[in-house]
Amino acid sequence: MALIDDSRSAAAMTGEARVEDYLALLKPSVMQLVVFTAIVGLVVAPGTINPVIGIIAVLCIAIGAGGSGALNMWYDRDIDAIMSRTVNRPIPAGRVTGEEALVFGMVLSLFSVALLGLATNWVAAGLLAFTIFFYAVIYTMWLKRRTPQNIVIGGAAGAFPPMVGWAAVTGTVSIESVVLFLIIFLWTPPHFWALALYKQSDYGAAGVPMMPNVVGNASTKRQIFAYTVVLGASAMLPSVLGFSGWVYTTVAVITGVSFIMLAWRLLRTNEDVAMRKSARSLFNYSLSYLFIVFFAYLADNLLTRFGGFV
Repeated sequence: MALIDDSRSAAAMTGEARVEDYLALLKPSVMQLVVFTAIVGLVVAPGTINPVIGIIAVLCIAIGAGGSGALNMWYDRDIDAIMSRTVNRPIPAGRVTGEEALVFGMVLSLFSVALLGLATNWVAAGLLAFTIFFYAVIYTMWLKRRTPQNIVIGGAAGAFPPMVGWAAVTGTVSIESVVLFLIIFLWTPPHFWALALYKQSDYGAAGVPMMPNVVGNASTKRQIFAYTVVLGASAMLPSVLGFSGWVYTTVAVITGVSFIMLAWRLLRTNEDVAMRKSARSLFNYSLSYLFIVFFAYLADNLLTRFGGFV
């Protein structure tokens, strides 16, 4: 074991895989969704923005998200070393030190907020700063290890990007951007609780009070189903409030019903192996759900704006 630790330390000291490891600190898989929802908020917002400024705004949001991801990995380096899902991350694997990750995350976070404020407006920059603070401090440092409601409350951090994109264009927060926030906020619990259902041993070993480990599988499945129903109803708000047309409405209905059906199947499944398989299916579906819904919202708005027939 000492040899493995020494080799990992040597890798960090010599800079082995340094570029790849620093990129991994940004949580690129999470960043994809953050950037996409931010782009949707920016594009559908009323008004215009210089394309170059728009690109800078999206880059700032991506950099800010990456910076908060690095801060998350810095703080969670102890439990990341325990869970199989995270043990190969750069810090627990010994390829990047905790101090390097902390400095990297702080620099990226401060740079992204300052540049967004200078390039667009300080409302957008303030929202981005609050998003980073919420994820790195409120969720990671305060909620994650203290309450099974960590994902429910902490999910707000992942829901802010479309509001930031919207504010970058308009300098304001409106009901449309709040609805987009709400959809992501309500999506987060069933998404992560489905993951927690088939990764219970990981979270249990790390001492993270995820819902299945605290209240059990049955209660978690009921809450997943309840949140999924509310999510499906909330996803209809753009249609009800007149923000979108039939393209979005059709997609929202189909994807929402599919999500609810998968949650219902999980709710009705009791045998452990089958339950874990059903939870994984729900989790995998949830990964694509937001991309599909937000793409439909974007397409619907663009067709309305430029086609005039939706």
